[in-house]
Amino acid sequence: MPFKPLTFLVLAWLTGLPLLSLPSKGLAAEQMPVDLELLLAVDISGSIDADEARLQREGYARALIDKDVLKAIRGGIHGKIAIAYFDWSDAYLQNQIMDWTLVQDEASARRVAQHLLDSQTRTARRTSITGAITHAIPRFGDGAYKGLRRVLDISGDGPNNDGGPIDIARDKAVSSGIVINGLVILNGKQNTWGFPQLEDLDRYYEGCVIGGPGSFVVVAESFDTFHEAVRRKLILEIATAPAVPPAWQLIGPSVTHKVQSGYRYPKGCDVGERQSQEFWRRRWDQ
Repeated sequence: MPFKPLTFLVLAWLTGLPLLSLPSKGLAAEQMPVDLELLLAVDISGSIDADEARLQREGYARALIDKDVLKAIRGGIHGKIAIAYFDWSDAYLQNQIMDWTLVQDEASARRVAQHLLDSQTRTARRTSITGAITHAIPRFGDGAYKGLRRVLDISGDGPNNDGGPIDIARDKAVSSGIVINGLVILNGKQNTWGFPQLEDLDRYYEGCVIGGPGSFVVVAESFDTFHEAVRRKLILEIATAPAVPPAWQLIGPSVTHKVQSGYRYPKGCDVGERQSQEFWRRRWDQ
């Protein structure tokens, strides 16, 4: 059956579906040029409780309306970017919160921020960065906007432990022209399910998760400082045009790792899977 916009609007009104953006199939020939397609992928695995999930959502909402983030957006060639947002956990669980949406000024940024705040948050169990990347790859180019760059922005507080090898998924995304950046949360909090912490998670992200030209990791020392880390990361991702002041001058002091050619994470990119297997082996032996 052919898609009918009016039918979709009626169904959305009856079911309460978000109307921030309509399905965009068939719009490829009419795509609006933007400076960046930025897909935000946010961890809601078992190590994150409901309050922390909300702090993450609020952190992104606050950062999107920050004056320096808006300055970076306006300083691009087109002066506009497209943003989409989803939560992720297990390999099969990716919860689409916002489809591709245009941000070009304070008003549009505030609409996006309010939509994020109004959308329900939840948490799940396992940590599948692989699942998040696999879900993200076909999303790029599948909206009403065509970016000069494509960036997948992954935030999380643990290593991959579900869904297959993370480095293979990363390499597939990078070969598709997608840059993957990371935001690591190092809070030292005990996992809800008792899983062990990975103390050098920032180095794990550097060696196993991020990839592509100019990719980087920003570290948030706690959920309370998550907003500032998001702000720094968004500026670094967006501010590329000569008209924008150097991004490093805007973000202030931070803990940031840029991708290093040939760097290999010494514990292996399967460290999360091995931790998970050992955890469950001990539980079964008890």
